[in-house]
Amino acid sequence: MKYKSQKVAYWFFAACMLLLSLQLIYGFIMGFAHMGYDGLHNIIPFNTARATHTNLLVMWLLAGFMGSAYYIVPEEVDCELIYPKLAYLQLVALLVVGVAAIIGFHLNWWEGRKFLEIPRPLDYLVVVDVLLFIFLIGGTIWKSKKKTTTSMVLFFGLLAAALLYLPGMIDTDSQTFDSYWRWWVVHLWVEGVWELIMGAILSFLLIKMTGVDREIIEKYLYIIVGFTFLSGILGTGHHYYYIGTPKYWLLVGGIFSALEPIAFLAMAIYAISMARKGGRSPDNKTALLWTIGCSIMSFVGAGFLGFAHTIPQVNLYTHGTLVTAMHGHMAFWGAYAMLVLAIITYTLPILTGRKLQDTSTNAFAFWTSNVGMIAMTVAFGVAGVSQVYLERKMGLDFLTVQKEIEVHFFGLVLAASLFTLGIVAFIWNFIRFGLPHEEGS
Repeated sequence: MKYKSQKVAYWFFAACMLLLSLQLIYGFIMGFAHMGYDGLHNIIPFNTARATHTNLLVMWLLAGFMGSAYYIVPEEVDCELIYPKLAYLQLVALLVVGVAAIIGFHLNWWEGRKFLEIPRPLDYLVVVDVLLFIFLIGGTIWKSKKKTTTSMVLFFGLLAAALLYLPGMIDTDSQTFDSYWRWWVVHLWVEGVWELIMGAILSFLLIKMTGVDREIIEKYLYIIVGFTFLSGILGTGHHYYYIGTPKYWLLVGGIFSALEPIAFLAMAIYAISMARKGGRSPDNKTALLWTIGCSIMSFVGAGFLGFAHTIPQVNLYTHGTLVTAMHGHMAFWGAYAMLVLAIITYTLPILTGRKLQDTSTNAFAFWTSNVGMIAMTVAFGVAGVSQVYLERKMGLDFLTVQKEIEVHFFGLVLAASLFTLGIVAFIWNFIRFGLPHEEGS
């Protein structure tokens, strides 16, 4: 590795593997509950499993972004990370807060707000932890004389993500106002500032692996990401359709949600063209596979499937159904999970000095997890469309419909099992790399 302090990233990536494993377990608990086998209900009710599953997702993705920053920033600005020991402390603090939140969910200590269930006292600890992270990354950039577009976009994306956590902490007695501010966090993260982070990491990976000139990659990629970011901001309107906000959000949300797939398609085409333009065989073909796969699957999940059910006339029926889960699973997987797995795959050989990146295990992990996720998306889609028809068109009771669609979750659990096989293979390969050392190449 270029700088000793980059080793910090390894431990954040290791935390990703642990949290991802736990997320899968809670996913299966929910899958079996949907099938009618809810034997753990008295210990882990469905609402607890769901809150734990989604918050573990957010935690391991954030840990992945932080680890990426701790690796990328020193290399981009040619400077050791300032106070690396504080970075280890920041990781421990993040995990402690996460564990406390999960235990709290199981003891019914939570706010009960979807995606923002963490109890309020822990919110303040999250803010402190993220401020420490921003200080370490920002201080490293400030200390260095060299500034790159990639490092600055990554920093400001992370800073904006930290600031946008604050609206979710606004107290209100109104359900409408609460939902309004909550989507400032959730939507403006995943379809706003996280896309800046995504663009920076994609840029770094493409520069390192394709050999295409930095100016070319950064110039065009950030134009595309900027368009995605801007369409995503006003695209927040598709969450405001039917929650008591003014009717103009139907028009704003509908138009700008329709623009988002165009930006994601441009990103996919661009990443593929840069890989082909490079014209050289990369040392880490699997990392490039994850990188290109990320751009393609994010278009399918976040772009196409997102657009398909955010048209106001469609969303009137699909809102709050399993159609949303169909979009959500593929979108998070394609745009952010695959991105984190791409940077992990790229950095592990460098951090450890062991060339295990292009093994059959890694190839198996990539293809099996992606085929499994596609199958899960199809299963969610079939269950969701059935739910929409039975519940929203025929007017059947919610619980009656849940009983009717149980059969679809047999297919979902089978698909999830295939997906899990791929993730297990990825984690096994991660373990095989071993610990980082200073002589990494």
